[in-house]
Amino acid sequence: MNSMLLQWLQAPPAGLPDPPKVPESPWFWMPNSASNFASPIDATFNALMWISTVCLIGVAVSVVWFCRKYRATSREANEAAESQMDHSNTLEITWSIIPLFVVIGFFVVGFKQFVDLRTAPRAAYEVHATGQRWKWGFEYPEGLTHPELHVPVGRDVRILLQSVDVLHSLFIPEFRVKMDAVPGRYTELWFRPTKEGTFPIYCAEYCGTAHSDMLARVVVHSPEGFQAWVAEEIRRIEAMPLAELGELTFNQMGCATCHSLDGSPKVGPSMKGLFGKQERLAGGGSVLVDENYLRESILEPQAKLVEGFAPAMPTFKGQLSDRRISGLVEYIKVSASTGQPVVKAPPGSDTNAPPNTPPADPKGGQQ
Repeated sequence: MNSMLLQWLQAPPAGLPDPPKVPESPWFWMPNSASNFASPIDATFNALMWISTVCLIGVAVSVVWFCRKYRATSREANEAAESQMDHSNTLEITWSIIPLFVVIGFFVVGFKQFVDLRTAPRAAYEVHATGQRWKWGFEYPEGLTHPELHVPVGRDVRILLQSVDVLHSLFIPEFRVKMDAVPGRYTELWFRPTKEGTFPIYCAEYCGTAHSDMLARVVVHSPEGFQAWVAEEIRRIEAMPLAELGELTFNQMGCATCHSLDGSPKVGPSMKGLFGKQERLAGGGSVLVDENYLRESILEPQAKLVEGFAPAMPTFKGQLSDRRISGLVEYIKVSASTGQPVVKAPPGSDTNAPPNTPPADPKGGQQ
């Protein structure tokens, strides 16, 4: 029943991208345990649940028993008043002292777990996470920006969170960690992955129209696999043609959420036929959509607002390298505006080679 329910919940509505897949869990009501926090948090949860269950059963059985034992057998028997002044000091002390020690015990355990959750080790690997409507972005110490969170197994990882627009909340159920991303300040969470695999990331704070589409995933690699992934991503981005890099950035940074490619208006203007067009500005005047205007709109989106659209776009200053910005400009100019597909570099080709250089021969030399 549990797996069938998960499959039903994971089925995406028509027209939406597939959500992250939830790994099958051996537990009935809990997701997988994949971090150092999962086991102690689950143990505390289960202890509270079973103690509450025992108390519930005890109270329910007592209510039924007292109702049967002391129910009135006749109207005359029910009218005879009896003294209600009797009490048992032993019973009253017992039901006060025992719950007191139980509550104090849970406080000590819970407070220790809270301190552990909020105290990241000094040597933790640090990743900057940015939430904005409606995507997550992760920036790595190696200078790599990616829409997915990639981490090595067995290593402490600290996530420094920020938001550029409204309140978001980074939630990784398998790691048992969640923290709000607040505009204008930093927050943090940390964890140590204990299991390799791919796990979903959700936004757990309602943030607007496409809140339910603000999905990402965390990929846990082996230490060697993580280093290989970082090196490969950096190499791939550096070797990518500008227009192809622009298309990748357009999708990674969630631009398609607010800007369509087919001419239909969304939160912002459509990219179709945009380059070379005269756009009317809010407050009067117009501007030619050229390379300079596109770059300015990426870095200072509120400088020249297009008429009929709200100032909803956040700035990408400090989030994108100059090459990624140039790639976005090239993609909008060449492909998004004209509808022509991006020309992909053939596998194994050196995109930094001079235009007339023949491709490298796999056996050595040039063809």
